[in-house]
Amino acid sequence: MKRFVATARGRVQRVGYRDHVYNETFERDIFGYVKNLKTGEVEIVAEGSEQELQDFIRAINIIRRPIAVKSFVVQWGEATGEYATFEIIRGDLQDETFERMDYAGKVLHSMDMKLDQSLQLQYAMLGKQDLMLDKQDQSLQLQHAMLGKQDLMLDKQDQMLDVGVETKEEIVGLRKDTGKYLDDEFKEIKKELAIIKGALIRAGIQI
Repeated sequence: MKRFVATARGRVQRVGYRDHVYNETFERDIFGYVKNLKTGEVEIVAEGSEQELQDFIRAINIIRRPIAVKSFVVQWGEATGEYATFEIIRGDLQDETFERMDYAGKVLHSMDMKLDQSLQLQYAMLGKQDLMLDKQDQSLQLQHAMLGKQDLMLDKQDQMLDVGVETKEEIVGLRKDTGKYLDDEFKEIKKELAIIKGALIRAGIQI
């Protein structure tokens, strides 16, 4: 079993650092304490296996808003076995109250910033949705315009078909009229030829 005494410097008081150190011992067999020093530093005394203590140091030597450990000095030694648990050694009531209030204020500020970021993200997403809706409207308008052009083309095709039908009917009618006219003309010619032939026969002219 090993023991270390560490001094953390930086932004480590009134930011919830002692609670963070305490929470990191929950799943580790580590015993000792953490407390604030009058110098603005935090002292950690911990006993346990060397591996767990090394992992513990990595977990508490952090810069993670609002905590900022700028210096972490460690002195190693042999465990004494004098600690049965790991605890937070609190200061006087006034100091602890002010620290809690400061920490609560920082947490609220952090929540406000996250809320602002969330709102900005929502506004950005709404802007993108509006843009997508505008594009959909433009696409629908284009589709309507294309359908209008298709309807116009179909109307022109119908008109051309109507003209074609009328032209065909006129041609058929013209053919019928022409055929009837020619038939009548042939009949007249035949009659005239028959008359001429009869006159020639009466005149003694053999044809």
